[in-house]
Amino acid sequence: MSGDIKVHIETGVALVSIANPPVNAISRQMLTRITEVFDSLHHHPGANVAILAGTGDRAFCAGADLKDTSEDAWRTADHGRSMRTALESIYECAIPVIAAVNGPALGGGLALVAACDYAIASERATFGLPEIDMGVLGGARHAARLFPINAVRRMHYSAIRIDAMEAYRLGAVLRVVPHSRLMAEAMGEAAMLAAKMPRGLRLAKENLNAIEWMDLKNGYRFEQTRTDLLCQTRDAVEARAAYLERRPPVFIGE
Repeated sequence: MSGDIKVHIETGVALVSIANPPVNAISRQMLTRITEVFDSLHHHPGANVAILAGTGDRAFCAGADLKDTSEDAWRTADHGRSMRTALESIYECAIPVIAAVNGPALGGGLALVAACDYAIASERATFGLPEIDMGVLGGARHAARLFPINAVRRMHYSAIRIDAMEAYRLGAVLRVVPHSRLMAEAMGEAAMLAAKMPRGLRLAKENLNAIEWMDLKNGYRFEQTRTDLLCQTRDAVEARAAYLERRPPVFIGE
């Protein structure tokens, strides 16, 4: 198998790492593994938040592994399904997913970032759609979840990359941090979320995914249904009591 997706779960945070040196390119087998990992996190009782990161110092993910020539992997209809399914497994995962972008996120790698809830970037991060220079296309629709459409068009036509600070200026990443601090910042962010009520996080994720595609009236109506569900939980009662009593809440996951 070319490369792997590694998982480590501790104190409510699942660290999911793309491991395929030197640039963490994605093979077809790795796409299947991404789907398996994020599907397994969907109901995992020990995971409230996930971080998606690239291993090493070279790249977050440079996109398709062009060395993966098994069955002409990158031309088959199956690859199209595998990539879509992998991206959907991240986007539809029941818990928030934070991208920790340590270097170039290109093509499919940029799509992986866009499938996450939001991203924190190293100062070394870059974002791009290099496909046109390789005789293929793809990734632009996911890039448009992060970048303004004029920036996406330029990336798509030119294969020119956007650096971390420009991505921050355009609102594509939450913040840019020193490279040596990236994982500490991402883990701190994840720990802050993991301390929230587990059922609340899952309902919030479900809510945000649904209302993203709704009009204002129906979106707000759907939010109210999630609020009604959350209010019936014991953790919601505890959250309100702790707020009024000015103490930290103690959640039990119910």
